[in-house]
Amino acid sequence: MIWRAVAWLALLAQPALAEPALVGERVFDWHDRAAWFGGWSGIEVGDHGTTGVVVSDRGTLAHIKMQRSDGDLTGVEIDRAIPVTGAQGRALPKLQRDLEGIAIGADGRIELSFEHHHRVMRVDPQTGHLSDRRPFFLDLARNVGMEALAIGPDDALYAVAETRPKGDAPLVVHALRGDIWTPAFEIPHRRPFVPVGADFDDRGRLWLLERAATPLGFRSRIRMFTLEGQAAREHILLTTGPGRFDNLEGLSVWRDTKGAIRLTMVSDDNFLWIQRSQIVEFEITQ
Repeated sequence: MIWRAVAWLALLAQPALAEPALVGERVFDWHDRAAWFGGWSGIEVGDHGTTGVVVSDRGTLAHIKMQRSDGDLTGVEIDRAIPVTGAQGRALPKLQRDLEGIAIGADGRIELSFEHHHRVMRVDPQTGHLSDRRPFFLDLARNVGMEALAIGPDDALYAVAETRPKGDAPLVVHALRGDIWTPAFEIPHRRPFVPVGADFDDRGRLWLLERAATPLGFRSRIRMFTLEGQAAREHILLTTGPGRFDNLEGLSVWRDTKGAIRLTMVSDDNFLWIQRSQIVEFEITQ
């Protein structure tokens, strides 16, 4: 545990970068005729943007291949899709398979968060079997779960609830170390958005995707936080009007083959024909 703390402090001690900005917006409309396709709530991108893992509201974990031309996404192929099940391979009841968040560690472990039946568990990426249920720590409403899930450079699991604090209270980012969740740091809550996706970059900065629902469509916001102990410096990089994108819920931060940081987001179409499964990407300049 000492080496992890040293690694974390080393990241924080690096010189500050220039103010980041989002450029090169790309929107890919993703289609598939499979009955289980859709409801994508979480994404992790790997191998410099050529592979990924997505999870859905109906308990599907899908491994994908991402085709690119000069870095831009041109196609997505589902390599393998498996239902997430109990430890013995038993099917989960409907309200126990609503997957919302995914985080993949440097060692390849996959952590998942669920809502309705709130919990955080580890999953075998080949079989879909769940194991190692994490103790839970918040009393959450049925449809308000831990959608923003990420593994930090210290190897701890971080989570932010999709909830609106009372008054001007901040959002609390919790960290799981061992079997204990503790408040790690606080970030400002800026209405009307709520957290739905999170990831850390390789500099230890936290990226947060937030959503607001309006009668005219969904709004999205992206914030980045540079951590300094238990304080977090905020950068607001994107705030959209209604309908610019669909219901973006999942976020992955990664580096491409040229060394640039990219953000990839996926939308939850709620299995409704009036919505779309989108993959939205940006490049970060600094």
